[in-house]
Amino acid sequence: MPFASALSEHPIASHATGEVTGAVLEAIGERPDLVVVSTTRSHAGALEDIVGTVSAVLRPLAIVGGAAESVIGTGREVEETPAISLWAGRVGPLRPVALTATRLADDSWHFAGWPDRLGFEPTALVLLADPFTFPAEEFLSWLDGVRPGLPVVGGHVSGGRGPGGSRLVVGERVVHSGATGVLLGSGVDVDPVVSQGCRAYGRPLTVTRSDRNVIYELAGVPAMQCMVEQIRSSLGAADIAGIGSNGLLVGRLIDDHVDDPGPGDYLVRTVMGVDRSTGAVAVDGRIPLGSTIQFHLRDATTARHELALLLHGRRASAAMLFTCSGRGTRLFDDADHDALALRNALGPVPVGGIFAAGEFGPVGGRNFMHTFAASLALFRDR
Repeated sequence: MPFASALSEHPIASHATGEVTGAVLEAIGERPDLVVVSTTRSHAGALEDIVGTVSAVLRPLAIVGGAAESVIGTGREVEETPAISLWAGRVGPLRPVALTATRLADDSWHFAGWPDRLGFEPTALVLLADPFTFPAEEFLSWLDGVRPGLPVVGGHVSGGRGPGGSRLVVGERVVHSGATGVLLGSGVDVDPVVSQGCRAYGRPLTVTRSDRNVIYELAGVPAMQCMVEQIRSSLGAADIAGIGSNGLLVGRLIDDHVDDPGPGDYLVRTVMGVDRSTGAVAVDGRIPLGSTIQFHLRDATTARHELALLLHGRRASAAMLFTCSGRGTRLFDDADHDALALRNALGPVPVGGIFAAGEFGPVGGRNFMHTFAASLALFRDR
């Protein structure tokens, strides 16, 4: 078996480390190519010792990971209580990366740490980032120019409560800023899946006036007026009442040539505010002039059905899951929802991952940062 994972909920970090390391060692043996270690906040202070033990016992070629609010194992999500999740695999050629970002005088960003030469053609990047110091959306845009088409799966670590509070792992080092991850080569097939868990309502509309992230007009009508009209005409009382907790959302169609758009064809963004005097609607992402948009609603039923649909018929030997900290029991009535959906679709394959504060994954062939999404990397052994 080229992959293994283990999860321990022991409240003492050293005991939990022993449990997961021993389980992975027994399943896969020494010298896996890649180990991903994730801890909840309770064990974040011991992360250096945890990583040191994992390195000494398993002797992997590369270790990445970090501290999060909650962690994930096979069929299990441990939310906000002590836990360590360990994932290991024999994945073939790889290259760990540690990235930093510097804002320049013209407000552009310089990214340091990206390798000039790899010695192999990368097929995917698994990335964990500090939400306080690393501009993920700008990096993903930069990467599209450097490595167009390279899928990125991962997310912002959710373990820090402010600048300097995050914990990221690369090798045997623990850093508090930037981003860490691993570039994977052709030794394993990586199938990225992004479930945004949103239901479209109303009808598609063309953006006829916009400026960066502000929509002024839709089909020649003030954007706020369109939004209010579609909410009133398309949603029931229960959905309207839930908007306060679930938020107002806009989905931008990534490829206008798609005849019958589905959930995976829209990039969903949150409405940040409205200007009643102009009828403008601001969202947390660029909305180019001429885009096709449709208003969306997030709910547990849609999220449940969409993830099951996206996983249906897929095959994998292992998986990594980066799900939003707003999912789990904050969204679903039942615990372990996303992890169980994976197990139901794929069987009891090794799974590791975290609850993220913003998830990375491709939609329509381009990488984006998401909110309230589940971003997955499905691995198939070659």
